[in-house]
Amino acid sequence: MTELYAIVLFLFVLFLLLGTGVWVGVALMGVAWVGMELFTSRPVGDTMITTIWATSSSWTLTALPLFIWMGEILYRTRLSEDMFRGLSPWLARLPGGLVHTNIVGCTVFAAVSGSSAATLTTVGKMSIPELRARKYPEHIVIGTLAGAATLGLMIPPSLALIVYGVAVNQSITELFFAGVLPGLVLALMFMGYVAAYSVISKGWAPTIETAMSFGDKLKNSRFLIPVICLILVVIGSMYTGIATATEAAAFGVIGSLILAAGQGSLNWNSFRESLMGATRTSAMIMLILAGAAFLKLSMGFTGLPRALADGIGALELSRFELLMALLVFYIILGMFLDGISSVVLTMAVVEPMVVEAGIDLIWFGIFVIVVVEMAQITPPIGFNLFVLQGMTGHEMGYIAKSALPMFMIMVLMCFVLIWFPDLALWLPENLRQGPQ
Repeated sequence: MTELYAIVLFLFVLFLLLGTGVWVGVALMGVAWVGMELFTSRPVGDTMITTIWATSSSWTLTALPLFIWMGEILYRTRLSEDMFRGLSPWLARLPGGLVHTNIVGCTVFAAVSGSSAATLTTVGKMSIPELRARKYPEHIVIGTLAGAATLGLMIPPSLALIVYGVAVNQSITELFFAGVLPGLVLALMFMGYVAAYSVISKGWAPTIETAMSFGDKLKNSRFLIPVICLILVVIGSMYTGIATATEAAAFGVIGSLILAAGQGSLNWNSFRESLMGATRTSAMIMLILAGAAFLKLSMGFTGLPRALADGIGALELSRFELLMALLVFYIILGMFLDGISSVVLTMAVVEPMVVEAGIDLIWFGIFVIVVVEMAQITPPIGFNLFVLQGMTGHEMGYIAKSALPMFMIMVLMCFVLIWFPDLALWLPENLRQGPQ
């Protein structure tokens, strides 16, 4: 009965604070404060200060602002234009044509950004005008961009995976490599949908691209060299053991500054804007993580996470049934909270359940990120939908409807991960056995 009272109290205070427009991080701290005051005799102020300091001073978290800064720098370069010029000759003749540049472009940029919003904005500002000019169906252009931009949450360096790793105390590097193959498979599933739609749809009649010789295609591919080099520096340095995730992030920042300088887009204003943008985003995420850590401690004192885990264990749910329950839970939660908030808000309760069920936390991280990706394109709070609304001028309903097929493909991807868990676990296990 005490646990039920605690659940109701926590939820009431949380939604009360969120409903008043309080920042998510502050709302989490407020809930934790109430819980500590009512259920423990420990000094709340001292406990909160200690917890916030321990979370904020974590060495693992130093990778977060660096990867965010790298994405901010690249956002202000001509990277999207160069990617379009390099990719379009190779993709134009595929079923679905240049729409594939949305998906492949987002996949490539996700590997140097880590942010879904940055990926969407950077690729979209170049691809939308080009695809509209070639008369591709508007709903396919918007839908694929909304869905593919979420790959920024899975393909390393992913900000969401850093946050998850810190929340459950797992290796950031292993989580990064766990996201590579599922991210590529999800991108291929998006491309498969586009190819199938282009064949089946009677309204598919874009402007046909002029044929280009193999030599010209190779010549245009030179525009991809900078971003490929940056990916190899960031990901390769981690895999070979040369650098930790934090050190790889530092390499990425240096590489992006060199790339921006080489393109002529690095000046004092762009440098300052990228630094301030990274500072604001990092501060927001750090505040959420600090609040979540305090809430996790507070809930631990009440015994709520263990009681819920024991209660679910008493239901004797199978591993599959538990995952389906969590899938529905995160989809519903994603309708009202952004991805990072969903992860940090729930891990205190969900982690004991997952461990009790014998589910690998590295694998579960990828599973959760796929579901969190759905939250980016789920109304009414889907952030990618808001970004696309500002870029295209369409109504929210039209954008959400356009993104629905991508949402369903992500649901299918969850089942693919359940059926083929090695898809997420093979690379991390190989990493453990490989160079250290």
